[in-house]
Amino acid sequence: MPETLTLLGIETSCDETAAAIVRRHADGRAEILSNLVLSQISEHAPYGGVVPEIAARSHVDHVDRLIVEALHGAGLDWNGLDGVAATSGPGLIGGVMVGLMAAKAVALAHGLPLIGVNHLEGHALSVRLTEPAEFPYLLLLASGGHTQLLGVEGIGRYRQYGSTIDDALGEAFDKTAKLLDLGFPGGPAVERHAIGGDPARFDLPRPLKGTEKPDFSFSGL
Repeated sequence: MPETLTLLGIETSCDETAAAIVRRHADGRAEILSNLVLSQISEHAPYGGVVPEIAARSHVDHVDRLIVEALHGAGLDWNGLDGVAATSGPGLIGGVMVGLMAAKAVALAHGLPLIGVNHLEGHALSVRLTEPAEFPYLLLLASGGHTQLLGVEGIGRYRQYGSTIDDALGEAFDKTAKLLDLGFPGGPAVERHAIGGDPARFDLPRPLKGTEKPDFSFSGL
C-alpha cells in the first residue's frame, strides 16, 4: 500500500451532483484537495420537492464536468489518482446508477480500483475528514431519508441504538414546509420561520415517551 492514497469521490444519490479529491496521508490524516457540489434546487423548486427523473438527468448532464473540474482543482491529472469511490446506495436509484456508471468508466479507462460506498456509512465517517474523532463515538445521523442514533465503533463496525419508526427528520421538515406553503427546499424555510417563533405556542405530543429504546417518531407533529 502506498504511503498516501488519493481518491476521486463521486456522489449522486439525491439532488446534488458532487465530485471531490481526498488524500489519505501515511499518518492516517485526511485532506480534502477539492470538493465541488452542484445543487439542483432551481430544477426541483417548481414541483415542491425532488423529482427522481429530473435529478438523474441533471446528474447525467453535469457529473463528467464536475469530475474534471475536481481534478483540476486539486492540481492533478488522472495519473495522480489511486482509486475511485462512488455512492452505491441507498438513494434514488436513477441518480445512484449515474454516479456508479461514471465511476466505473473512470476506473476502467485508467486501470484504477473502484470502491462502492454506502451513503449512510459516508455520513457516519465524514466527521473524521475534518476532526480528530477517535473510535468509538456516538452519532446522530439525521438526513432527508434517515434518522438514526448510532455507535460508530470502527470502519465497517456500527451499532444502531435507535431509529425513526415512521418519517425521517428531513421528511418531517419537507412535509411541514409543504403544508405551510413555504417553498422548496423546506428545511431552511422552516428553520428561518422557527427562529422568530414561540416555542410554547403549541403543546406538541411527545411520542415514545417512557419507552426504553431511544427511537424517534416525527409523523403527525
